[in-house]
Amino acid sequence: MRLNRDDIPLGRMVTRREALALMGLSAAALLAARPVRAAPADANRAPSCVVRPSQTQGPFFVEERLKRSDIRADPSTGEIKPGVPLHLTFNVSRISSAGCTALADAQVDVWHCDAGGRYSDVRDFVSSTVGQKFLRGYQMTDAGGNAEFITVYPGWYDGRAVHIHCKIRTVSSSGQRYEFASQLYFDDTLTDRVHAVAPYATHGRRTIRNAGDALFRHGGDQLLLSPTQDAQGYAATFDIGLQIS
Repeated sequence: MRLNRDDIPLGRMVTRREALALMGLSAAALLAARPVRAAPADANRAPSCVVRPSQTQGPFFVEERLKRSDIRADPSTGEIKPGVPLHLTFNVSRISSAGCTALADAQVDVWHCDAGGRYSDVRDFVSSTVGQKFLRGYQMTDAGGNAEFITVYPGWYDGRAVHIHCKIRTVSSSGQRYEFASQLYFDDTLTDRVHAVAPYATHGRRTIRNAGDALFRHGGDQLLLSPTQDAQGYAATFDIGLQIS
């Protein structure tokens, strides 16, 4: 499954001066499919002013309208996809002429492949998962700009580095629809460690690392997650500032 190479707009960090100007001044035990309780979002957390690159949403986005924080299960069967648990938090902010503030009520969609490299509800040259809806879902950001998900560490498929897709949708102050799509990546060393255990190990050794991924070379270093290990698996936060007029 290969994607066409797109012209990807690059992002960067907003400096303090620019921000002021805008303001006008593992193991098998980890693979158990028990529910994982997310820690409550910190509504007092300062908004992030980090501008990131957008990247293509790819061919596997499906508008499922599944509002849920735990995206591991197929809602029709209740079957939970096995894998090392990943607690993923988005910290979303709005950057405008008024400054940088937490972005509430934005829709954050997340989707990615399972440990065997399969997306749900799609048909490819090898197999079909049409009708299944695992590892997909969305949340609305709270007053602090936070949206949280429980998922599993993604697997791999031929032609791509390990990644998670995300899309953020909101409405600008002028009433125009705004959409940001990108992809999140992982350090290769961490992926090697996770993929050495079941169920990932049965899928074999991945064929592409970050440096060999055509999309990663267009800003992927700014889209790397930094997961930390916790009692269930890993936790990571993605800070993103959106330039919305």
